[in-house]
Amino acid sequence: MTKTNDFDLCKQYVMNSIENNKKQLNHCQFELTKQEQQFQTCSIKELSFEQMEQRLKELVDRERKYLSKRNNDKLIKFKDDISEKQRLTTISTTSHMNNQENEYINRLITIREKQGEIWKEQLMLEIRIHCKFLPQNFDHLENFVSSIGYLPLNNNQKAIEIKNKRFKIIQEAKRHWLNYFLNIYEIKIQEYEQQYQNEFIKLESLLSNNNDKTMLNNIKEHINNRINRLKKDIYDKMTSFRRIILQNRQRSSSTKNVIGVSPEPYLNLISNPFDKRQWNYLSFGPSYIRVNQSAIRPKCQQETEIKNQHKDIYSKVENHLTGYPHLIPRNNAIFKQYSDHLLDYLNQSYFTPLSYKDQLISREQAQILGSIRRIIQNMNLIIRVTDKGNNFYIGSAVEFEKKAQKIFSDTNAFIELSHNPFNEIFDKVIQLLNTLRGKDLIRKWQYEQMMPDRTTCELAHLYFNPKTHKDGIPVRPIESTIHAATTNISKFLDKILRPVFDDKCKDTTIIDGASLITELSKYNKKGLLKSTTLFCTFDIRNLYTMLPQEEALDTLMTFLHVHGYRKVKGISIDTVKKLASIILKNNVFVYGKKIYKQTTGGAMGSSLTLTLANIFMAKWQTNIVEEQTKTGEFYGRYIDDIFMTWNRSEEELRKFLDDVNTWHPNIKLDYKIGNSLPFLDVQLTNNNGILSTSVY
Repeated sequence: MTKTNDFDLCKQYVMNSIENNKKQLNHCQFELTKQEQQFQTCSIKELSFEQMEQRLKELVDRERKYLSKRNNDKLIKFKDDISEKQRLTTISTTSHMNNQENEYINRLITIREKQGEIWKEQLMLEIRIHCKFLPQNFDHLENFVSSIGYLPLNNNQKAIEIKNKRFKIIQEAKRHWLNYFLNIYEIKIQEYEQQYQNEFIKLESLLSNNNDKTMLNNIKEHINNRINRLKKDIYDKMTSFRRIILQNRQRSSSTKNVIGVSPEPYLNLISNPFDKRQWNYLSFGPSYIRVNQSAIRPKCQQETEIKNQHKDIYSKVENHLTGYPHLIPRNNAIFKQYSDHLLDYLNQSYFTPLSYKDQLISREQAQILGSIRRIIQNMNLIIRVTDKGNNFYIGSAVEFEKKAQKIFSDTNAFIELSHNPFNEIFDKVIQLLNTLRGKDLIRKWQYEQMMPDRTTCELAHLYFNPKTHKDGIPVRPIESTIHAATTNISKFLDKILRPVFDDKCKDTTIIDGASLITELSKYNKKGLLKSTTLFCTFDIRNLYTMLPQEEALDTLMTFLHVHGYRKVKGISIDTVKKLASIILKNNVFVYGKKIYKQTTGGAMGSSLTLTLANIFMAKWQTNIVEEQTKTGEFYGRYIDDIFMTWNRSEEELRKFLDDVNTWHPNIKLDYKIGNSLPFLDVQLTNNNGILSTSVY
């Protein structure tokens, strides 16, 4: 363009530039106006003279401490520099120093400097990961996994499945590559550390022959000071490096379409309806807590919240202190003092003025959240927490309902009721507890603990969590039984039965990913992990839903009897069975606008169901455990997920698992076999007889 002499072309270029500048200016003015409006809506709270004086004193005190610390840091650095110069002079002028010793010192410093460079590169990569701006060579990986040139026509779900599989392949490949890079850095740092220790031992031996321990200590301090300064310089550089990376990421247009390694929501849609701010907010996941949520609410709402919190906290503390063993009378003046102090604290916490910056952040997050809700509502989407994950699933509400209905048809575990049986169930629970208490089969405090409150009781509610880690994304039914009539009984039984199971079945129970790694490390140290060792994982389909009720109750009785229990916490096992039975056989819930009763299994969401399922599976797995124990192989179970090792042929393993699949009509398993498999949050790999693990 700059080389042309065409007047019209130049004129058009200038006009286009002016138009673009106008658009940018209008956009900036719009954003400024928007921020100004947000600023104006921030409520300004008046402060008394005493409050302002207190804030000023705090500010002055904070600045004074900052200046004092800065001056002390400078003084310490100045003293260290003087000491270092004196030490260096002592080392260089001593009569015992020779060329060989100088060479050792130089080599030690060189090794530490090289180690520092590797550490610097590692920190830079970690900062890039944190800032979501990986080196370009990671992004080039996407070129090796070709983009989707063909998508099935008239089959959106298949197209979404293909798109998400490509995304997962690339993301997992990048994560493996990152893990490889970080491992290389660790290995190099360890190698330099070993070199340093070897060289230092040689220097130590040389100086000990000359009986010069003072010289050795001076050299050690000199090298350590050099390295500490090097580390500080690296840390200082990392601050500016982080700022540069964030600026580059902000300016880069390529980052918008690049697949990252950080956790994101699982989007089960053809295209993403959310903008960048909304997507970043969703990427924080279910555990993220929005800052200062109450600060931007109207004062009347805040006062109501304070009142509710005060009532809840005070009643819990009062009930605890008036009960055994404290037995403080309720009319004791200390409760009035506590109530006043608690109310003052809550008022101070809620009504302490926020900075304008915090108010703007709070309002912005509230607006983002509101816009996300509108998109979900307008597009008829559904958002759920993923099963066994810590991220969101976002998809079509219609397609999600199809998955839910498939659970109803596949399991045949639910029947629709034509009436509401709430009163009937509630009366059954009351009658059973009254009967047991009347016959002195349960104590008074146990009776009171299990008794439901009619004013708060309601039917359970069913919802589904998507299993995004499985093909086809099936869903897991979960019942919210928090206010069900049988919930108190369920909690009580779980509290007394779970410790029994945990104690008797700890050898085959996997607690979490870390405990599995510990057990496999023991297996490895025994020399049982070979280059040909296979890993196998399998999970039970819909375990909670397909648990046979009568058989589960009989299994519970057998389990307690075998382990010598005739009573549990003073309650006979026959009474335990009656209490467990009323929970399983009166599981009624609401889904949509219909009422259902569960005829098979128990409610996932009920405390007792987990313990019953664990006890049932402990019996079911007996033959597998015996087979694995005979051959020295590992077997462990985390509820309905199982991990085991195998040192025979894959064909024999498949035959064995196919046979296991016929043991019980309700217990069906899906298995995977390989030398690298994920289990819970861990990726376990057999690298030619070497166990390696990474976060999954």
